[in-house]
Amino acid sequence: MKFPLRSSPLFFNGTQRAVVDDEAGIRESFTVILRSFGAEVHAAGSARETLELLDKIKPDLLICDIAMPEEDGYTLLNKIRQRSPQAGGNIPAIALSAYAGQADVHRSLAAGFLAHVAKPTEAATLAKAISEVFDS
Repeated sequence: MKFPLRSSPLFFNGTQRAVVDDEAGIRESFTVILRSFGAEVHAAGSARETLELLDKIKPDLLICDIAMPEEDGYTLLNKIRQRSPQAGGNIPAIALSAYAGQADVHRSLAAGFLAHVAKPTEAATLAKAISEVFDS
């Protein structure tokens, strides 16, 4: 599935995205951005909530904070990857982190995230990262 970056705000129309961040304001910001692109958005505030969400829906992309209490994004992605493809185990994932050094980016990619987006970010940066994930 490819999503070319277009000037239309609805270029993700009909897609389902899962946003995971322990900070409600961040979740809301990303939800608003993704909905402005036409995506249906499901938000979770923890690794546990995300796994419960994946039991109910099968989004086509996970955008996940790395630094969360209890279980971080790396642990969450590892648990997701242990699931079958039918249970969401192969969901493409983008890391979301305030830590944006080269070591942080490399660690995210090595953990199985397909891209790393630094927080805070702008809508265009997020859209570009999403498009690149699906164009690769």
